[in-house]
Amino acid sequence: MNRAAADDASRRARGRLVLLAACLPLVLLAAAALGAVTIGPADLWKLLSGSADVPAVVRAVFWEIRVPRVFLAALVGGSLALAGAGVQGLFRNPLADPALIGVSAGAALGAVLCFFFGWEGLLGGWLLPLAAFAGGLLAVLILMSFHSGFAAGGTAKLILAGVALNAMAGSVLGFFLFSASDDALRSMTFWTLGSCASAQWPQVLVLLVFLAAGSFILRRHARALDALQLGEEQAAHLGVPVARVRGETIAAAALLVGAATAFAGTIGFIGLVAPHMARLLLGGLHRLVLPAALLLGAMLLVLADLGARTLTAPAELAVGILTAAIGGPFFLWLLRRPSSWSV
Repeated sequence: MNRAAADDASRRARGRLVLLAACLPLVLLAAAALGAVTIGPADLWKLLSGSADVPAVVRAVFWEIRVPRVFLAALVGGSLALAGAGVQGLFRNPLADPALIGVSAGAALGAVLCFFFGWEGLLGGWLLPLAAFAGGLLAVLILMSFHSGFAAGGTAKLILAGVALNAMAGSVLGFFLFSASDDALRSMTFWTLGSCASAQWPQVLVLLVFLAAGSFILRRHARALDALQLGEEQAAHLGVPVARVRGETIAAAALLVGAATAFAGTIGFIGLVAPHMARLLLGGLHRLVLPAALLLGAMLLVLADLGARTLTAPAELAVGILTAAIGGPFFLWLLRRPSSWSV
């Protein structure tokens, strides 16, 4: 590709990224307006402009229920997708998923322990996300304790360690699910399928901090992730500190996934689908893929959450059911593409 063609492709990719950024507020507004109580365009404008000429119930639904939930869904989806983009870039495989590193399973185990012992209401309801985050953090600390020994073995051993952590956490999780009471079992099952129903503004702010931190770390390593597509040995010859990049990328992905899982439960496929969509739209440069994946993940989960609370209203589906329904066929499509296996 000559220089002019490369510049033209770069301009098109940046234009698509700007278009994605412009679409996100529209998706957020639509999701906040739609639901069991539909808010029309006139009332929506009044709410956004601060007008008092809106029924109190509509104002409460919008600002106290819908908006925090929509923002939480966007931050959770963006966090999972950003973590997925980092993990896929690190492992050089578009089929890689953040769940590979065991953080989701560890977080699920921490939350299930709370439900099992009836502690989910302690600390004003904050013990549940704290326990989930602690479980995810413990999983990644165990993983990173082996990291120094993987410096010469590459990322393949990290994947194997993540598989082992998932298996061990799944075993303990299965024991507690088997031993739980009917009420606790129902709560555990719904949580492990994912939901944004318990969204509150403090949760949104906490998750925003984690997303900002994870974004900063991964964006700083965008060029290194590009170089790693050539292989770890070639990247090292180009001056990339492979072991440090690997460790910090895993740590950033763990923070993002752990925080997202702590507040919304286990939600699958967003971290797989959104980064791959970003690559299809913008190419393989991580300085574009990372923000595009964040935006796409945010929109995908906001739309999935909208479907979860409207498709079976007044009942509510677990959002993980919808993301699996979308992500499963997409994953099968990836498997049918020979290029998906290139590393």
